[in-house]
Amino acid sequence: MKNLVLITGGARSGKSEFAESLALAHKKPVVYLATMPFIAGDKELAEKIRQHQSRRPKTWRTIEAELKLDQVVLDLPAGGAVCLIDCLSLFVANILHEQQQSASEKIEALVLKQSGALLASMEERSEITFLTVTNEVGLGIVPENPLSRQYRDLLGAVNKEFARAAKTVWFCCVGLPIKIKPGK
Repeated sequence: MKNLVLITGGARSGKSEFAESLALAHKKPVVYLATMPFIAGDKELAEKIRQHQSRRPKTWRTIEAELKLDQVVLDLPAGGAVCLIDCLSLFVANILHEQQQSASEKIEALVLKQSGALLASMEERSEITFLTVTNEVGLGIVPENPLSRQYRDLLGAVNKEFARAAKTVWFCCVGLPIKIKPGK
């Protein structure tokens, strides 16, 4: 997909800041699609959300959506723009959280169906450049509990799907963006 750029890396590696700099460089209207749900009473999360919000120019439009991102993408205004999605990691976590009581096979099918629908909607909206942030969670130790392992595996599958589809893929490590799939 010529209109998809994937930015991945570990926690606090500079992914979001780098994606924001790419969005600014486009000099087009920006829609920031935030997938982080607000959790009342979580002061650390509230501070992280505040930091992300404070970095965004006032001209950027923010849409908060935890699920059904494909529909949000299809509903974006017509015309050339940039849509920064921050992030796929939370999108997958939100699906898992919503479906926590389901059998793992059903959750895997649902996650892959929803991520595929998101990719299809991005492809349909070819006039929009999508800068999509995600965490690389497969470089650390194997999680000790089944739900965390399931999340790691599902996010890994979604990340591979998006990386295959993307024109360009960046990996952020210690604040340094490294292009690992050059766009043509």
